[in-house]
Amino acid sequence: MAAITMRLPVPRKPVGPSAPRGGEKHLVAPGDTITTDTGYMRGHGTYVEEEKLIASVAGAVERVNKLVCVRALKTRYNGEVGDIVVGRITEVQQKRWKVETNSRLDSVLLLSSMNLPGGELRRRSAEDELAMRDYLQEGDLISAEVQSVFSDGAVSLHTRSLKYGKLGQGVLVQVSPSLVKRQKTHFHDLPCGASVILGNNGFIWIYPTPEQKDEEAGGFTTNLELVPLSDREVISRLRNCIVALVTQKLMLFDTSILYCYEASLPHQIKDILKPEVMEEIVLETRQRLLELEG
Repeated sequence: MAAITMRLPVPRKPVGPSAPRGGEKHLVAPGDTITTDTGYMRGHGTYVEEEKLIASVAGAVERVNKLVCVRALKTRYNGEVGDIVVGRITEVQQKRWKVETNSRLDSVLLLSSMNLPGGELRRRSAEDELAMRDYLQEGDLISAEVQSVFSDGAVSLHTRSLKYGKLGQGVLVQVSPSLVKRQKTHFHDLPCGASVILGNNGFIWIYPTPEQKDEEAGGFTTNLELVPLSDREVISRLRNCIVALVTQKLMLFDTSILYCYEASLPHQIKDILKPEVMEEIVLETRQRLLELEG
């Protein structure tokens, strides 16, 4: 019989400030007056009323010269060209797939914007259109790159590199896009024995590190062999570490995830999600990151 952990309610301790050096962020709620100075320009998340600049969303005020905008604390993903995303196929349409990428509108993956199996380069034919569901079908997870952003904010994707394509066995963690740090690469093979794809859209994919890179598949053959218990334990620990970092509002990138993983090793995987353990390992992670910056 499984053991059940019961705990009494306790007052939550305030989390230490994780704002960058140089002072606290100026936080506002909708309707708050940001400034009465008429010399400022109105940016995203603001509006002008009675010569006052007022916030229309809850978030942090950002100033660039005379431009004032409010960056929402919790928001949908806004695509930018070159972003790496993880998404789920929601619909197969004529010559395109609809993809859920945590944005306001469904993203689009055109048949012409993907590699054919085997990396073959040729014009797409009617046979390819009929075989679309053989490549990707509803429910499949993919990694892709943002190719363009339409005027209404919808995103067009491509999987023209062999590192993109259908995802096999692993764990998906959904976080706020604002917590994923922008880096040169978002594909990381961690030394603990697992790999992560940190999607700019807040979808994070954790999977066993492949022993060999299969470059002949074109990103559409998925390995469905049994994942060893040791790999599953590493993936589960990484997943709980990411949840802990997100709960404590710490930015997600390869170093912070690895430091958190190392700090969690003295604890059992299931104990990482206990509030006191979560606070302890994230505090150690934050201190190591500050030492690294210093």
